[in-house]
Amino acid sequence: MPSAGEPDEKTRRIGPVLVVEDDAVLALAVEDALLEAGASDVTIAATTARALETLRDGKFETVILDVHLADRGDGWAIAELVKALGAGAPKVIFATGAPDEIPQSIADLGPVLSKPYDFAELLALVKSRGRNSLLSRFRRG
Repeated sequence: MPSAGEPDEKTRRIGPVLVVEDDAVLALAVEDALLEAGASDVTIAATTARALETLRDGKFETVILDVHLADRGDGWAIAELVKALGAGAPKVIFATGAPDEIPQSIADLGPVLSKPYDFAELLALVKSRGRNSLLSRFRRG
């Protein structure tokens, strides 16, 4: 339950989100859904190189990550960078058509949505307060 004065999951504003997706139509649809749900800012990166550059230059609350991008088929390198950011790392939500191809050690960084996914489910994950489960375990250990 939220503490006094804190919005609940349904009304909580969404902090900055990085959408790493090379399908322009899907990326724009995700952006629209996030903005409509109250996202403060949405940035789209269509390549691994752009995503890594954007992560280095900006602060994000959440990264929605398609791991099979046109420039590289191992987008989990982006998730590994997020993990390396430590305690202040953004939450990672994997959104992919091939969830079984993500190495288990990387898939543990966050929930995995199989394409095509329901935007309501994506938004619920974005709005949830939980951080990456692996990062939480790492900080405790």
